[in-house]
Amino acid sequence: MASTQGAEVLVASNRGPVSYTVGPDGALTSRRGGGGLVSGLSAIGPDTDAVWVCAALGDGDREAVRRADGGLLPEADTGGQRVRMLGIDPRTHAEAYNGIANSVLWFVHHMLYQTPLEPVFDAEFRQQWEAYREYNRAFAEALAEEAAPGAAVLIQDYHLALAPRMLRELRPDLRIGHFSHTPWAPPDYFRLLPDDIAAELLSGILGADRAAFLTRRWADAFTACCHAVLGPGIPSGTEIGVHGLGADADFLRERAHRADVSERMVTLRDEIGEGRRTIVRVDRTELSKNIARGLLAYRRLLVDHPEWRERVVHVAFAYPSRQDLAVYRAYTDEVRRIAEEINAEFGTADWTPVLLHVEDDFARSLAAYRLADVALVNPIRDGMNLVAKEVPVVSDEGVALVLSREAGAYEELAEDAITVNPYDVVGTAEALHEALTLPPAERAERSKRLATAATALPPTRWFLDQLNALRG
Repeated sequence: MASTQGAEVLVASNRGPVSYTVGPDGALTSRRGGGGLVSGLSAIGPDTDAVWVCAALGDGDREAVRRADGGLLPEADTGGQRVRMLGIDPRTHAEAYNGIANSVLWFVHHMLYQTPLEPVFDAEFRQQWEAYREYNRAFAEALAEEAAPGAAVLIQDYHLALAPRMLRELRPDLRIGHFSHTPWAPPDYFRLLPDDIAAELLSGILGADRAAFLTRRWADAFTACCHAVLGPGIPSGTEIGVHGLGADADFLRERAHRADVSERMVTLRDEIGEGRRTIVRVDRTELSKNIARGLLAYRRLLVDHPEWRERVVHVAFAYPSRQDLAVYRAYTDEVRRIAEEINAEFGTADWTPVLLHVEDDFARSLAAYRLADVALVNPIRDGMNLVAKEVPVVSDEGVALVLSREAGAYEELAEDAITVNPYDVVGTAEALHEALTLPPAERAERSKRLATAATALPPTRWFLDQLNALRG
């Protein structure tokens, strides 16, 4: 059901700015989220009619959709934003989200397949692909219903790669943008996909007036895939754009000095021990984050540089991600196993080499940011990686950043980071040693420059730049 007044600006994403849970008494409880899109939408001002279209992700969300009769959610739940949540059939959503978006498209763009055995694009894959089409079609139809004539529509990420073309066919009057938050695979890897599927994905995004990416590298890879799959000189008026996303400095600095963060700093200091250095990482247990090799590099550091034994602690926060997929559960177990082996091999009565936490706690993450001497960010591939940008912003004494050259953030931060090949465990161990031995003055100066670069493109500017470019 469309709202009665067409929106001038629309955002579409799988996850919205609010989620719901159903209590034992049947009452709905809403929880608002944050992030760049939330900040960006708030920046356009209350006088602009805007609607956010998202999917219901659980039973609470679907109940909220039912009570709203498929229309806009109560603004009391959404912080004043106009949000339409789509009650897509749970099986369709699961096959589109887990079967295609997270198990195929994510793996392709992050180059995660073990190619002797995977991928296998069989009849089940084709069934799931049809669900992905249905999921994208539901978004396109909702956006077509909600949009005012000539409205600007910003469609987000790999979950909705087909929606721009579908929406273009329904509403040729709209200005449509698509933004990819992931890396984009190079042509040789992208063409692991069946030829017709690869062409459909690219043509879907090319239905937009503007396709944007986090870095020039990912934008160039998309263009190269278009030429390789669709042919040179493809007849498309799609403009290719780049919009880097920076850290929200004001929010982070204010949030990092609240009482709950200070309490967690006390606890962490006690766990680390007096006078010890800290190597901090904060990630989801997502395959591309490369947590296992990071732990192996830390173990190599303790072997090759025994002088660091009992003098450094690796604070590793590995928060659960996509635990409904078996490969992610297995990866989380492997991370735990390696951490336990390091502690068993090197630990002493008063020194635990690895402090591994797998329960999500944002205040504790900020506490670790403030205490970090070294930040380890070593993804296999990452569209941007905001942790690399957030730690220098929040750090109390200055932090040395060990950064994978395969993170999108590398384009902006490489000059003052210590760069690593994410597959090279020995090289990463040496980078950790270099970071730990940086003179305090140099570390502080590097950290200051990193923070400046990290906050050059705050979320509000990132969003508004996209919107203004789309509107021309």
